[in-house]
Amino acid sequence: MNNEPSWAGRKVLVTGASGFIGSNLCRYLCLMGADVHATSRVGRFTSSDGPKWWQGDVADLRTARNIIFSVKPDLVFHLSGMVVARPDLELVLPTFHSLLTSTVNVLTVSAEAGCSRIVLAGSMTEPDPVKGEFTPGSPYAAAKWASSAYGRMFHRLYQTPCVIVRTFMTYGPTQDPTKLIPSVTLAFLNGEPPKLSSGQYRADWIYIDDVVEGLIRAALTPQMEGGTIDLGTGVLTSVREIGQCIKVVIGTDIEPVYGALPDRPFEQVRVADLSETTARLGWKPKISLEEGLRQTVEWYRTQSETKGQSKALGSSVLQ
Repeated sequence: MNNEPSWAGRKVLVTGASGFIGSNLCRYLCLMGADVHATSRVGRFTSSDGPKWWQGDVADLRTARNIIFSVKPDLVFHLSGMVVARPDLELVLPTFHSLLTSTVNVLTVSAEAGCSRIVLAGSMTEPDPVKGEFTPGSPYAAAKWASSAYGRMFHRLYQTPCVIVRTFMTYGPTQDPTKLIPSVTLAFLNGEPPKLSSGQYRADWIYIDDVVEGLIRAALTPQMEGGTIDLGTGVLTSVREIGQCIKVVIGTDIEPVYGALPDRPFEQVRVADLSETTARLGWKPKISLEEGLRQTVEWYRTQSETKGQSKALGSSVLQ
């Protein structure tokens, strides 16, 4: 990322900045000297070396308008919304509002405010009509698919400078511990066998640092408006292979328990198509799966050891 235009003084708004991808993106932007503004549905402390936090849900139009017109950002990264891919009925309305309504609000107000680039977070779960896929496999996939369609419509009808970035199975340090790689890692570190599905599902796993670089390039590369790009590795790896690789990195004899959890129905296997991404952004993933898992394991190992030391210190003080 050394040959990119300077971020110094650029005013950037990141929605969903407290999430896994958003927080890592904000960290990079702040280090590069950007004037970073971030949204969260809960109140957060603004530190001297972090983003300026705005509390509010952009699924509410008045809130979205207030934040965007107050910040007047040059660039918007819209990352907010529920990230729950289960096919449960009770997720239909929450995902509709948190993903689709928020996207329409951000697109509308950003177009009104004259933002120079809006980067929308698409999803690998979106159906691909080219491959004969026309029915989403979850409320999340449906909302993401519709959000991307609105992004393309805004560009065509109103010349809104929107770019859609479909991130594949992102992992790395600071990820929610309930997600697959952190949960398997933490189980091994605690001396417990991870409980998994059949392990047959395959996905395209991409390390968080590579995703952040791809988002940065999507925001700055000229003539990207109206385009959709994939951020992945182009390689499929099964859950079973992930579990075994983490086991080797940690150096444990514990075996995961496969089949302890049900497989999700209608979960389709998708791999990133990097031809457009490489041609237009000059981007390729740099971190191998083995190296990414090693860095991830080391981060969670350090966190576990720190917590253990804190508990021991607290116990000694109480005594």
